[in-house]
Amino acid sequence: MKYFKLNFFILFIFLYGCSSVPSNISSGCSIFDEKYLWYKHAKKSEKKWGTPIHLQLAIIKMESGFDWLAKPPRQKIFKIIPYKRPSSSFGYSQAVKGTWKQYKDETGNKFARRTSFKDSVDFIGWYTNKTTKILKISKKNAFKQYIAYHEGWGNYKNYKKNKKVINLAKRVAKQSELYKRQLFKCQNSLTTRKYIIF
Repeated sequence: MKYFKLNFFILFIFLYGCSSVPSNISSGCSIFDEKYLWYKHAKKSEKKWGTPIHLQLAIIKMESGFDWLAKPPRQKIFKIIPYKRPSSSFGYSQAVKGTWKQYKDETGNKFARRTSFKDSVDFIGWYTNKTTKILKISKKNAFKQYIAYHEGWGNYKNYKKNKKVINLAKRVAKQSELYKRQLFKCQNSLTTRKYIIF
């Protein structure tokens, strides 16, 4: 029994360490300095889908604040009584169940989890790549990519009427550009840290 408790405690500490929110989510270099495996996962997604790492990070920052268990806040009845959540969004990417299932079906990543950073950045790469194919939006256009991500491919054409989404997209574009400048300064350090083989 003691052996089981010890193993459970070690597993808990490992999972907490892997999934805890980075101390400075406004700095791309700081994020990857603290979570180096995240860099390798984001780099792999960039190579696979062509989606820049800085855009991946900007979307995650806006969607979940890098909280692996993030969910939309519950709606309230009479502003007091907790009610259901407005959507099934969950995890780093805040992907909804239906889109996550589509991602798994199309990529064959059957065991993908929304609480996994690795799977989440791959999902974002897949989604933004489809956005490029469906809506002809460049992956360099963080503003329009985020609108398509937030609103969905079918609702994208109506975004000009939605000031809230436009403001969110502007913030994502600004953060994406900031991450880009930051990562440019530390990319050599990140690239040369090859002692972790995964």
